[in-house]
Amino acid sequence: MTLRLNVADLAPEPYRAFLSVEAYLRNCGIPHATALLMKLRASQINGCAFCVDMHSRDLKKDGGSDERLWSVAAWREATVYTPAERAALALTEEATRLADHGRGVSDAVWQEAAEHYDDKQLASLVVAIAMINAWNRIVVTTRVPPATRA
Repeated sequence: MTLRLNVADLAPEPYRAFLSVEAYLRNCGIPHATALLMKLRASQINGCAFCVDMHSRDLKKDGGSDERLWSVAAWREATVYTPAERAALALTEEATRLADHGRGVSDAVWQEAAEHYDDKQLASLVVAIAMINAWNRIVVTTRVPPATRA
């Protein structure tokens, strides 16, 4: 896969704005591990190899177990996620797959998330989901290859 162009170099203002949103998200009250799980799951759905690689490595570096990494794609059947993480993953999936079902985010998924997160956190979850989907679209469109790290 060959990189088509470098968005950071060619559109630095919006790229910096995206990084500012990411800085906000690091301190918004969403547990770091939850945010990383959400990023990984959305990236899996969107087929973004660069982001799957990056967020898997971030989860591992953050102390995530192999079992939690390997089972993100099958989180409903896995027993290693908290109820709050499950709610965030369900919200991530429905908001990422909007075109798949034509109904937006269901009331049941929203209500489950609202049982675990306050309104400010819910707003931050929505922003986090929008951001990873935007990053995935930039990276997939421009064909950023996964990092090669030893």
